[in-house]
Amino acid sequence: MKLGNLVLDRWIDGDGVGKTLSSAVDGKPVANISSDGLDFHSMLQHARSLGGRNLRALTFHERGEMLKALAKYLMEHKKEFYALSTQTGATHADSWVDIDGGISTLFVFSSKGRREMPNDFVYLDGPPEILSKKGTFVGQHIYTPKLGAAVHINAYNFPVWGMLEKLAPTLLAGVPTIVKPASSTAYLTELVVKRIVESEILPKGSIQLICGGVGDLFDHLNCQDTIAFTGSKATAEKLQQHHRVVSESVAFTAETDSLNASILGPDAKPGTPEFDLFISEVTREMTSKAGQKCTAIRRIIAPGNIAADLVRALSTALGEIRIGNPANRDVDMGALASQEQRDEVRDRIGDLAKEADIVYGGSEDFELVDADAKKGAFFMPTLLHCEKPMSSKAVHSVEAFGPVSTVLPYDNLDEAIELARLGEGSLAGSIITNDNDVAKKLILGTAAYHGRMLVINRHCAAESTGHGSPLPHLIHGGPGRAGGGEEMGGIRGVKHYMQRTAIQGSPETLSVIGNRWIRGANELDPGVHPFRKTFEQLRIGDTLNTESREVTLDDIDHFAEFTGDTFYAHTDEAAAAKNPFFDGRVAHGYLIVSFAAGLFVDPDFGPVLANYGVDDLRFIQPVNFGDSLRVRLTCKQKTLRGDSGYGEVRWDAEVSNQNGDCVAQYDVLTMVATDDHWASVA
Repeated sequence: MKLGNLVLDRWIDGDGVGKTLSSAVDGKPVANISSDGLDFHSMLQHARSLGGRNLRALTFHERGEMLKALAKYLMEHKKEFYALSTQTGATHADSWVDIDGGISTLFVFSSKGRREMPNDFVYLDGPPEILSKKGTFVGQHIYTPKLGAAVHINAYNFPVWGMLEKLAPTLLAGVPTIVKPASSTAYLTELVVKRIVESEILPKGSIQLICGGVGDLFDHLNCQDTIAFTGSKATAEKLQQHHRVVSESVAFTAETDSLNASILGPDAKPGTPEFDLFISEVTREMTSKAGQKCTAIRRIIAPGNIAADLVRALSTALGEIRIGNPANRDVDMGALASQEQRDEVRDRIGDLAKEADIVYGGSEDFELVDADAKKGAFFMPTLLHCEKPMSSKAVHSVEAFGPVSTVLPYDNLDEAIELARLGEGSLAGSIITNDNDVAKKLILGTAAYHGRMLVINRHCAAESTGHGSPLPHLIHGGPGRAGGGEEMGGIRGVKHYMQRTAIQGSPETLSVIGNRWIRGANELDPGVHPFRKTFEQLRIGDTLNTESREVTLDDIDHFAEFTGDTFYAHTDEAAAAKNPFFDGRVAHGYLIVSFAAGLFVDPDFGPVLANYGVDDLRFIQPVNFGDSLRVRLTCKQKTLRGDSGYGEVRWDAEVSNQNGDCVAQYDVLTMVATDDHWASVA
């Protein structure tokens, strides 16, 4: 089988026979791969012109629905993905992380996009900035999709998750993608892309695939394009120095080498739950995906006085790992991705062994289940121990990308912190301790060198996702050796593919651009009480100015007695007068909010279905008895919720006193029926 390249929405073969890709399990040929002869410039142009235009025609919510539909479709084809995944050396558990983990990332970004982003084309970054004394000149930061293509260069260890974790935030941002998987496992990526294309869920031009080298692709990049790279630090540095990347300031995020550490706290002695958790966590991280994870534990930092106990316990646990054919459900660890990768790991262990002793593994002769060691890329889990890690170099700079880790003993927490820092930047670190003071010191001492840190103890272990599990909600990346980039992280990952722009102008102009009313913009006469309007009938800027209501001393006393809020500022005149903020008894803040609701609410059954919250409530100045309150309520922002029959409406509420001074301001959140829904129930 020759892998296809998806170019301009057509599957085409690269020129020539190409490179033969072999099974990691038995060495048999799986596919040939070639991208020779592809028109890479046209691929970029196709993505920018057709793919970008089609995606930008959809709102964030529509793109989120698209991701959800795609995830559901891929779930229906998991069986064939799992079957092919075994050829990469992955066990069923490994494939679950890669395949189900990738699909679940689509689901998460779909959900976050529909919950945390507007049903619109512009994403507002924070509140407006008031730039003038009278408020007639304001600023607002906005995000809009970049008008280029995203080039995703992925590693061989996660051919499905590696693609989908980049694809999800990119498509949600409204940017088309060119995917370039690592060659050795590209056959699994190609199968998933085939199913994506067959689904016809994504608009034309949204995704293209390169199976092979990238040719002259980089020569045609421009400032609107984005590169997301996963692989070796050496390759990342080479790509980052490409003349077009430099001259066009092409956005480049990299996830590279990472000598991740797990630190065992001094309290976690043998016999404690934390010690047992540590053994389990390290064993899993060493053997999951045969140690071929960018987040795997490479350095085991533990108290020197229990290092011998730790080595014995880890050796026992590793000895129970069954290695062999990953298609066999009795197998715990499959093969490395290729025999070349196996040889690479063997060479790196040789480098490490110059400074550390091999205390488990390292043998070429080990038992396999349902497999032939001469044909497959199998490797025995290998544990090393470095007696003097503070003065060693290789253990902090050489990564054996396989089932390999080194025990590094420490004498005190300061030394543990220094050992963690010697990794010069990691994607993930973990701390296993039941002493929160220890956890705090280790986090504050090492966080600057890590993209993500996990603290595990007996209280959270059962629900913990583990040291090596990147989550779509959290950033995935790290400083220094780890590449200095960030992926995922919820909406943070989406913003990477968008341009943040500061816009300035009048409140009215910026309200129109951002579809969110800004104080100082025009207040529109709704004609009727705005609560009588359906979602479609409401206009941003529709404003209700209420009558006024006096706050009496009896009101304050009644509210205090009725609610039980008898704080002295509301009940004791002498005590309240001593307060530097008041000159006597004042109304409760929540009394102000309650009275405000009484002023602006229309009581009859209507399109407003429910009030589901209040945001950004602030009490600006105190209200004394005898003051009068009135409310200005303005339709601030509208978010349609698909086919739910309602939309969310955010109202800007400002409560002022008889002098026109603002005493409270906040956003009221309501659910408002659409025309169709209201017609069916009215």
